Amino acid sequence: MGADAESRTGAGQDRTVPSAAPTLDELRRRMAAIPGRGEVVAERIPLAAELRRESLAVPPALAELLPDGGLVRGSVVAYNGASSLLAGLLASVTESGGHAVVVGVPRLGLLAAVEMGAQLQRLAVVTDPGPDPLEVAAVLLDGLDLVVLGLGGVAVPPARARVIAARTRNKGATLVVTNGGWANPSLRLDTRVAGYVGLGTGRGRLRSVCLEVDVRGKAGPSRRGHIALRSSAGRVEWVSLETPASAVETTDTRGAAS
Repeated sequence: MGADAESRTGAGQDRTVPSAAPTLDELRRRMAAIPGRGEVVAERIPLAAELRRESLAVPPALAELLPDGGLVRGSVVAYNGASSLLAGLLASVTESGGHAVVVGVPRLGLLAAVEMGAQLQRLAVVTDPGPDPLEVAAVLLDGLDLVVLGLGGVAVPPARARVIAARTRNKGATLVVTNGGWANPSLRLDTRVAGYVGLGTGRGRLRSVCLEVDVRGKAGPSRRGHIALRSSAGRVEWVSLETPASAVETTDTRGAAS
């Protein structure tokens, strides 16, 4: 990789919804134009119990750590940490045919996601959702498979979190919330930069970034593993690591982007 994918996620905002806060009526019109996601879900998964087992695709290295091997439809995931893995989630969902949107995460650009295989025709960005990003996200849940929502450092009141979670279940979408507080999510996904390869003392070409990933569900033990972002065969992808030492030359992450 010519540059750290963590820094690249701040670029490439050319496919955004206009920066002025969109009206809810406008969003609903756009959702109606998306071809039949809800109908397909309804035909494929008629029962709520089956809906819970249906998962969205994630990078294979991350799938090994998730209880269901993917992001479960109808669930809320609380995410904290490296923005590059969020780009990986968007890439996996859109590359597999799903539709996704990023709401209120202005520093998450599209370049890193494209390098991981994201299909831009299935990905939208709302950089400025206005005074109530939760309401914007609630509308978008109606027509998209994955909604990534930045909370702007705010803790969502539990009562409202329950309402949005219920809507997420009913619509068969997956909501990933980041940079804020969310009571009782279906899954907590925390990452931190554990090291990188390729940088010497003040110089060098960054070849890979290692993340420590901690996964906690509502039931069962937490899972922890290490995955690395590497360039391979002309694209950037996530790979599993048995131990962080297996691919990390330097574990001093001072100055590394998160």
